[in-house]
Amino acid sequence: MGRVKLAVTEDPDDGLQAVFLANRQPLLRFLVARGAGDDAEDILQEVWLKIARRPAGPVGAPMAYLYRAANMAMIDRYRSARQSAVREKEWTEASSGPVPGISDSPSVERVIAGRQFARKVEEALAEFPDRAVKIFRRRRIDGIAQRAIAEEFGVSISTVEGDLRAIYRVLAALRERFDEE
Repeated sequence: MGRVKLAVTEDPDDGLQAVFLANRQPLLRFLVARGAGDDAEDILQEVWLKIARRPAGPVGAPMAYLYRAANMAMIDRYRSARQSAVREKEWTEASSGPVPGISDSPSVERVIAGRQFARKVEEALAEFPDRAVKIFRRRRIDGIAQRAIAEEFGVSISTVEGDLRAIYRVLAALRERFDEE
């Protein structure tokens, strides 16, 4: 079985990242068994990003660390979704209609800033291969699971993850620059 090459900040044959790569399928099965369902791939991606950003150093029990990180990422995702649903419900109830005398449309400044940011995002996406952009749009706009995208495009899940990771890095940097302006 060939190794999948992922973009990493450290040597992929070193430490925790190597343990992650060697045990990706057991971690995925663990998340599915814990109830992550279609989100298991995305949660595993979050764990990968977390360990890729982590400073290099020894971990006493790498598998225990990875299982705990996967479990915590799943719990965080569940809590976030639950809190989001509560906020959405409260917002909907609180704003169940327009307030007389107050416009519910965004300010001119927000519209202009939104258009500028959208243009910069499109420019950034234009720098990527067509497949990567299509994968990004299928995942983030259409909400399709990574596994389904991989099947649709006839590529591995690792390829989907790599394309998404590359685009996410560029968009995160773009967002930081845009927020600073």
